[in-house]
Amino acid sequence: MSAIDSYTDLTRSVSKNLTPLRTHNAEVMQGFGALSKAALAPGALDEKTKELIAMAIGVAARCDACLGFHAKALVRLGASPEEFREMLGVAVYMGGGPSLMYAANALAAFEEFSAQAA
Repeated sequence: MSAIDSYTDLTRSVSKNLTPLRTHNAEVMQGFGALSKAALAPGALDEKTKELIAMAIGVAARCDACLGFHAKALVRLGASPEEFREMLGVAVYMGGGPSLMYAANALAAFEEFSAQAA
């Protein structure tokens, strides 16, 4: 098991901790929201492919909260375990040993949200 007890709890906590930023940095948060919406909008790549890319970057950048948020989105978008594991292989290739450690954590997040969706 990863150092994170629950990615559900982590994503809830991060969302809660972002509340003051939504209030005191409203324009920045609105801008980030607009960027996210535009980046993930279907185009030449569908939303699931874009989320797989985001997860791979989260693994390579070693961002715990990113693992939770993108795993949850990938479950919602119907990513298969095979697609998820294949993406992790590319993330490890690009990020080396530290990404391998985070790939294990990403898989734990995906499995946690998959179990909740079942």
